[in-house]
Amino acid sequence: MKALRISILVVVGIVVSCAASAFADTSGRIYGKLTTVDGDVYTGLIRWDKNEASWTDILNGNKDLNQSHSRKRVHDTKIKVFGIPVGERVSSGDLGSAQSGLCFGHIKMLEPAGDDAARLTLKSGEKIKFRGGSSDIGDDIRGIIIEDDREGEIEFDWGDIASIEFLPCDAGLKSRFGERLYGTLTTMRGDEYTGWVSWDADELFTGDVIDGEEKGHSRKIEFSRIKSIGRHSSSGAALTLAGGDEIVLRETNDVNDSNRGIAIYDGGIGELTVDWDEFDRIEFKAPPAPPQYDDFDGGRRLAGTVYTDDGHQYAGAIRWDNDEEYTWEILDGEYHRTDFNIEFGKIKEVKPQGSHAARVTMWDGRSFTLRGSNDVDEDNRGIFVKTDGGKEAEIDWDDLDRVEFTK
Repeated sequence: MKALRISILVVVGIVVSCAASAFADTSGRIYGKLTTVDGDVYTGLIRWDKNEASWTDILNGNKDLNQSHSRKRVHDTKIKVFGIPVGERVSSGDLGSAQSGLCFGHIKMLEPAGDDAARLTLKSGEKIKFRGGSSDIGDDIRGIIIEDDREGEIEFDWGDIASIEFLPCDAGLKSRFGERLYGTLTTMRGDEYTGWVSWDADELFTGDVIDGEEKGHSRKIEFSRIKSIGRHSSSGAALTLAGGDEIVLRETNDVNDSNRGIAIYDGGIGELTVDWDEFDRIEFKAPPAPPQYDDFDGGRRLAGTVYTDDGHQYAGAIRWDNDEEYTWEILDGEYHRTDFNIEFGKIKEVKPQGSHAARVTMWDGRSFTLRGSNDVDEDNRGIFVKTDGGKEAEIDWDDLDRVEFTK
């Protein structure tokens, strides 16, 4: 009888474990209604281009600047930091595009616009157009998978889609992919970041597989079985499995310096990507409740106060690098060989550190000195402030003391 009770408990434990895996908290997953060009409609969890599946993941593309009204004014007075008008500025007819991106949680509707572009309607009502710039948009996309509530898993190419309406997601939906990977990443310099993980721009879930060779044998190991991964060398990774076994895998870009980066979404910063040479180890953990669709507002105009080296200050709506003007937009730079993509809404202050860097302070108190991007160095194309009086001040990087953003 005792043996029977033990057997029953084991079976129950297995069933509970399987149920927990199949019905993980999916409230943070991308979810929506996909309409095809043939008029068919599918609704369910969405996995985008292999490596985006949560509201915090970033849709990358080139933003069409011609749609930005604040950049298309004709005969605006240009005010330099010394307060001296220097004539009138006439806009060019075509302002081109700029590299951009935003979290999926800000998007209300996406509509393909040809084989290399998409029209986005944000929750704020703002409409923008992204053109290519990554495999996230256009014919180069690596597939859009929807786990339809009735039909099961279906994969679509870009040309199949007429529109996708994004919607809030319930917490207990079934997904064959499992839970989103979550953990703490440590770099070779000892920096630590905790958040949602994307491995090698491919693997996101506990049901995804890391592959490599061990002692001449091919191995495929689900992330659900992995407790931690450490960099063993430029050509290998050391895995500690949940049962305590340790193995070293080699010979694939999952586990060597051909790895396309380990990305982690840290809620107080944004998305960070660490390359293989800077990666030390990652410890996987049970995830907390994820950010949900309703946690994103669609963005609003950047606002704050710009201080100059000579003591002037300008308060109002801000356009950074003559490009970014909303809280959903991204400031990018590099810190300790880690690429940062920081949503402007998370930034409290930016202060230049000479010509080639800037100290960026988050609302959560952390600060990083970033470099390697015209967002944070002397190649910045200007910080523009539209004051309450309707005039626009332009501040050059060399004249800038700091910017304090309004939360």
